[in-house]
Amino acid sequence: MAMPIVEMRDIRKHFGHVIALNGVSFDVRAGECHCLLGDNGAGKSTFIKTMSGVHRPSSGEMLLEGTPVSFESPRDAMAAGIATVYQDLAMIPLMSVSRNFWMGREPEKGVWPLRTLDLRKADEVTMVEMRKMGIQLRGPDQAVGTLSGGERQTVAIARAVYFGARVLILDEPTSALGVRQTANVIGTIDRVRKQGIGVVFITHNVRHALAVGDRFTVLNRGQTLGTAVRGEVDAPTLQDMMAGGHELADLETSLGGTI
Repeated sequence: MAMPIVEMRDIRKHFGHVIALNGVSFDVRAGECHCLLGDNGAGKSTFIKTMSGVHRPSSGEMLLEGTPVSFESPRDAMAAGIATVYQDLAMIPLMSVSRNFWMGREPEKGVWPLRTLDLRKADEVTMVEMRKMGIQLRGPDQAVGTLSGGERQTVAIARAVYFGARVLILDEPTSALGVRQTANVIGTIDRVRKQGIGVVFITHNVRHALAVGDRFTVLNRGQTLGTAVRGEVDAPTLQDMMAGGHELADLETSLGGTI
């Protein structure tokens, strides 16, 4: 097996007396989609914020291609090639796709102090990168607010990939989408994976995970319950692990019926 791009070993995160993560181990390799599944409150958000430099772990080790690293901020993580696309997407609906794509990293032309925004390059690159992801825009000046939810997700993913992401963390990208939009996002994840980028797909939807995932790790109450490989696990098993199968079984027995 190839060495993981990013590996998290026995990560623990405490907020005072609250234990958010209690020994989570996880890794992602180039060209794979590793799904992290868990119900609400399982610790998924804390884990990805730890992985992306928002939080520093209370204990545990993080390795980048086998070398221990410690991120002081999200900027450090991005410089190392770890990009995160959160649910809110960090986009401005009234601005164009091109302006959103380049936000904070606008290309310039000319020499200082007369440097100006290179609009032609910005528009050309935006159109090319969106076509690579299977999205045909009317033009680079199309407002992001006119795009569907799935297309907005694709803009955010294309932006991260263009700016050098080696590991792409997707925080519940299909949670608020319809069937067709979900299919578009899953197709985008597949395209990204085939470019050799490691994808961490955070979700509580087992069927969405099984549609594109290569490996599946279940998080429950801040702990990993195990990792399964595609073809070795089915949806009911993953769902049962997420929900706490033994607890449901005990409750069912006490009620004397089927839940």
